[in-house]
Amino acid sequence: MILTYKIKHQKDLSRELDLAIKVAEYAISNKDKLSTKNIAHIGLKSVIANQILRKYGRNWKVKAVKSVKLAIPNQGIKYQTGIINISSLKLFIPFNKSFQKINQIELDKLFAYVSVTVSEPPTIKTKTHIGIDLNTTGHCAVVAIKETGKVYKFGKKAEYIHKKYKSIRKDLQKRGLYKIVKKIKNRESRIVRDLNHKISKSIISLAVKEKGCIQMEKLQGIRDNKKHRKSFKYALNSWSFSQLQKFVEYKALLAGIPVTYCEPAYTSKCCSKCGTVGERNDKYFKCLCGHVEHADVNAAFNLAKMSTSIVQLQEGKSFLQAESDTRQKATQRSTATLEPHWL
Repeated sequence: MILTYKIKHQKDLSRELDLAIKVAEYAISNKDKLSTKNIAHIGLKSVIANQILRKYGRNWKVKAVKSVKLAIPNQGIKYQTGIINISSLKLFIPFNKSFQKINQIELDKLFAYVSVTVSEPPTIKTKTHIGIDLNTTGHCAVVAIKETGKVYKFGKKAEYIHKKYKSIRKDLQKRGLYKIVKKIKNRESRIVRDLNHKISKSIISLAVKEKGCIQMEKLQGIRDNKKHRKSFKYALNSWSFSQLQKFVEYKALLAGIPVTYCEPAYTSKCCSKCGTVGERNDKYFKCLCGHVEHADVNAAFNLAKMSTSIVQLQEGKSFLQAESDTRQKATQRSTATLEPHWL
């Protein structure tokens, strides 16, 4: 498994970063001359220049560069008892992490991004099942444990953050301050990223404590659905569910916690007690069996239990969808023959 650590370095690399931009510009203009001997006059160390030539010279989509990071491969890195030594830059970075090997290091004006390979711990023997329901409104993660019946809610302020910065950007756009709009958007992304790290850390700590396996929904392609109401589209498009799932997944891997994904269909509509389809109205869920529950909590328990009734409903939906697609294709083929053609 590959991890990247962000560490602040204490060296002024302004000169090297300026030279790196010149090397990148040369690579873009001379894609047939990607050799360090051709850019020796620029003055950047060949071990760094070679990485930049490869990155920008082989990428045909890049037309211009504004900033370039200094990339040092494994060959240019030495490690001795908690200290990384980059001799080409005369730079020493404290690093007290366990790892198998250092893959490469990238540097900008302030930070070093150390990419290392770490060994994956063995998967623990689980005793509980943990379902995680992710949401765009309310708490962005609702966690339910099947065996104990306990419920945990995380990330309530995520919705407030999105609404706050949406309002700020809207006001700035009216005033034509588009550069500040971009800065505000970047600030929002950093805040949400930090929140997702904290949420995922809390979830994994809970999973380790309860010795539970994690079950989440497959949410890829959820934004492709065009039936969403207009007021819900912004919340959906600003929702960083994929980032949160990735954080949970890699932290679970480091802790030896197994993570599985299931289809999201009917997990919010079925009753977590009896398994039949109930009635959901926003965050309120009610079933004919008399079970009343918060809709997100009900969905989280469904994910933890993943009853056979939900699986059967999903299979039935998949069959109907496949049958509908087959009929549509057949109709398209039959109508295609009615088109006039010249002999």
